[in-house]
Order: sequence, then C-alpha cells, then structure tokens
Amino acid sequence: MNKKDERQLKTPYFDKLKEYTESKPISLDVPGHKLGRLNNELLEYTGPNIFKLDANAPKGLDNLSKPKGVIKEAQDLMAEAFGADQAYFLTNGTTQGILAVIMSVCRANHKILLPRNVHKSIINGLILSGAIPVFMKPNIDNSLGIANGVSVETVREAINDNPDAKAVFLINPTYFGVVSDMREIVKLAHEHEMKVIVDEAHGGHFYFSDKLPLGAIEAGADLSVVSTHKTIGSFTQSSVILTKGPRVDHNRLEATLNILNSTSPSGILMASLDVARKHMYFEGPKKLNKLVEMTKTARDKINQIPGIEAITEDYFLKKGEFGADKSRIIVKVSDLGITGFEAYNELRDEYNIQLELAETHLILAVLTIGTTVDDLKGFTEALRKISEKHLKENREPIHQKLTYNEPIYYMRPREAYHGYKKYVPLEEAANEVAAESIMVYPPGIPIVIPGEVITEEIISDLLQYRASGSTILSDSDGYLIKVVDLEKSGPEED
Repeated sequence: MNKKDERQLKTPYFDKLKEYTESKPISLDVPGHKLGRLNNELLEYTGPNIFKLDANAPKGLDNLSKPKGVIKEAQDLMAEAFGADQAYFLTNGTTQGILAVIMSVCRANHKILLPRNVHKSIINGLILSGAIPVFMKPNIDNSLGIANGVSVETVREAINDNPDAKAVFLINPTYFGVVSDMREIVKLAHEHEMKVIVDEAHGGHFYFSDKLPLGAIEAGADLSVVSTHKTIGSFTQSSVILTKGPRVDHNRLEATLNILNSTSPSGILMASLDVARKHMYFEGPKKLNKLVEMTKTARDKINQIPGIEAITEDYFLKKGEFGADKSRIIVKVSDLGITGFEAYNELRDEYNIQLELAETHLILAVLTIGTTVDDLKGFTEALRKISEKHLKENREPIHQKLTYNEPIYYMRPREAYHGYKKYVPLEEAANEVAAESIMVYPPGIPIVIPGEVITEEIISDLLQYRASGSTILSDSDGYLIKVVDLEKSGPEED
C-alpha cells in the first residue's frame, strides 16, 4: 500500500467524535438532548447513537470556523482524494458553497458569465454579492424538453463580448448528466484572466472512475462545489468546496464561509463526509465501474419496451454535446401519450419507486454505488407495466417543446430584491419585472429570476406546470406574483 492509500484509510474527525462519545462525558454544554438522555420517538426509532454523535464543539473536536485539528486533517484528506489543493466542509449543503464562492469572487457590479439553467442558489448568490449576470444560452433539446451544457463557442462569444467579467460559472454536469468541454472552457477563461467556478452538485463521483467524465478540478477549474450527499454517500446537507490553483483568494473565501457558516455545525454531517470520502476512495473505482455496466444493461432492457426510450450517451453526442454521465438513467415517456409527471406519480403510487424528478417528456433516475441490480429490475418491470397500460389507451404522443427565450434583463437581481414590491395575479403579470425567483422543484432551476421581465411565454410555462401538479416554489403563492413597483423603486447604489 502506498503512502497516499495509507493516509486515505484515516477518518480523523469520525474517530475523534467516537472517542468523545465513548468517553461518556458529563455533558454540561449544548446540545440540550445531552447526548440522548431524552426519550422521544426519534431516539426510539434510531437508537441512541445518533444522539451521542450529535456533539457540538467539545475540546478536541476542532472548530469548523478555524480548523487546526481533526477537521483540518479530514478536509486535507478530502482535498487529496479529489486531487484538489484545499477542501472546505459544508453543513448547509451545496447552496452554502455556491453562495460563498460567488461572494468571494464577485463584488457589486462585477460581471459573471453563466448559463441560464442555473440552480436558484446561484441567483441568491447574485443577490448577496450584487454581481451582474451575463447569461449564456445553453444547448436546448426540444425532443426531451431540457436544457443541456454550453458549448466552447458560446463561452468564447460571451467572453469576447464581456472582457471585463470576473468569472465563468458552469453547471457540470447538468441535472440530466450532460457535460461540457471543461478543459477547453477553463483554458479559454484563464487566457482572459477569468476564474472558473463550477456547480458540480451531481458530479462528485466523476473523480473516482475513468469510465465517467472528467471532474471539474481535474479539468483545471479554480473552484468547484460538490454535493457529496447526492452521489458519494454522505448525509443530506453535507457538501464540500474544492479549490485548485493560484487564482483562489482563500482568505476571502474563508472569511465569506464564516459569514454563512453556523457556529454550531453538525458533527454528524462532518463525520459522514469523513467516512464517505474514505469509502469512495477505496470502493468507488470498482463499484462505479460495475454501476456503469449495470446501468447499460438496464438501459438496453428499457429500450426494448414499446413507447419508452432510455437516453444513451450516444444520443447526446449526436446532439453535439461533449459527453454525459453513464451512471444515471433518463427515460422518455411522452411517446406513450403521458407526461413525465404522470409516470413519476404512477411509479411512486403504484410501484413504490421514488424517482429524482420528472419533466414534460421524461423521468430521471439517479443511481449511485448504493443502487442494486434488484432496484433496476424493479424499475424496468414497472416501466414495462406502465407501457402496457398506456399503449392500450392509444393516446397521441406529446410534442410540447421547451420554451426558451433570451431573458429580458431589466435590473440586477439584488436591485430587484431590495426594490419596492407589489403583487399581481400571475395571469396579469406580463411585462412586469420579477422581484422573486419562480421555479419548479425539483430541479430548482428558476423560470424567472429577480430583475427579469415576465413575458407571456413565461406565464404560459408556469400555468402549464401548475396544471400538471408540479411543485412551484416562489416567495409568493404562485397565484399572486411579487414584482417590482417601478414607480417607487429607483436605481440602487453600491
């Protein structure tokens, strides 16, 4: 065993947390449950250990705000496992990391180049930083009704048009697993003295298998935020920021994190990061390769089902995309005459299968090294039964296209957020300036963001989503829309 492997065997934070728990301390600090000395339904269901591990920051367990001991050691091991220079533990999800990296890179009125199909957390980062978004059009796939990656040419054009931009922000992979040509985009951005930030929420597993696309840090990105809980196995709400290279201002990043961090971060979440990293480092390469094979077999079987199509990487390559994650399954169901929302609900209600999300034409299954052959057999068989049922109904295929219009930018997101507001019915909101993000969740990609003009097309899309039973998230109730009162709101100064 080499020295790196020997180091990666360690779980310094988890070991110290267990040591503290097993010492049976007299707890005269917080948390108030006193390491599980309260009887409640959660303790009865889980057992006491989860409470015993829920320590705050006792002596010896280090401090996430300024780590110098076991947290620092665990973060260093995380960075080494991913090939990064530094790693920062997050206990408020990738959202916290996205806010931190945008705020650390961009100040008020700085431009940032980014695709329009970004997660709502990026928009919130623009509000907090005061940065000006310059949106790049993602590649649109009307057959599936989704937005994919951005091309090198699109990025080049955006950089040439905005040479004063501070950063290029990318989603890699997209929610549906599509990747862009990261190496070329990073090279292009760095040639123009721009940092590259990557929302890598769904790509943490890329670093551990050569059968999967390149990780952002491997491709030379400066900062990446990884949802380790999504594909690597840590607990929900635990994530990491990865950094690489000389362009990162770590002092500013750490200061920003300490604004956003809780002073009482969850020890359980940090312990889960520690052990998930070790497990993925040693087991990931073998298990991910097996998962890719399992996924291919499942796709092949699904593609034998009438009226249903499991989308392959070749499909995306023919569309001009750079590549795709082979470890997730996208299934187009609209040729059966049903929407993805109907299939999603039917799979949950009739077959006890919980999918990640649905769109008009498709459903998405997220697979990890925890997925079993039996899981995929059950999924395939359920799809077969759904096909048989709906083919008998002889419905017409659904041909709805994804509406994409270049967003009409009126004011910065922060300016809209802080401006005077009024409420108007959704049906009457055309030509108003949005004061809130409105999105369908999942995936949480805003249809309209603060500072954009609400168009008739946007209203039509929102009404269709609402009619389908989708969950629409907004500050308002989705019927009355919060917009900027332009008669009262003047330009903001920074």
